[in-house]
Amino acid sequence: MAGPTGRGSSLGAALNDLLRSQVTPQHRLSSYTAKHWHAQLSQLTATHGGQQALEDAGLHVTTKTLVNWLSDSEYNVRRSYRDLIHTAYENVAVVPADPLPDHFKRGQYEISGIVKTGDDERERGNRRAAPLRIDGSRGNWDDIEELWLAGELTDDEFEDRFIDDVIVEDIGEGTDGWEFPGASYSVEVR
Repeated sequence: MAGPTGRGSSLGAALNDLLRSQVTPQHRLSSYTAKHWHAQLSQLTATHGGQQALEDAGLHVTTKTLVNWLSDSEYNVRRSYRDLIHTAYENVAVVPADPLPDHFKRGQYEISGIVKTGDDERERGNRRAAPLRIDGSRGNWDDIEELWLAGELTDDEFEDRFIDDVIVEDIGEGTDGWEFPGASYSVEVR
């Protein structure tokens, strides 16, 4: 039975495609585009979640002060307060990524595409050669998950970390390291 599959122009791109098909990445809500502190404050005070974000960011002012700020966009608000408003706004605007699911970290991976170790370079996952099979449960996913949650897991970074922390942990260094120099990859997880 085939499992979820990611495809891409590099191993990292295929891995990212696969992961994004399984969980939601960090992203910004499209309705949060205000740049000026007054517009940000107006948007935040309109919802309970926004008000909570202001409190969580450390903005503690009286209701009278808040009304004064909201009634005049040119009100002279101290920089430290503007910074707290901006922090609260960003905390609401950016939706955190879902953590990596257990089935992703413990899955059995089948990689199809050009695989090279030392002088051995061949296309895997076709009639002549089986896909490269990797046991994800033997890998160390901490760095990958940390980058994912921070919204910084680029295709190149994912490929590098997957090689070092998952492939090498499962089957070793290879003859002279692992390379994926092809232009088309698919990665299936079971």
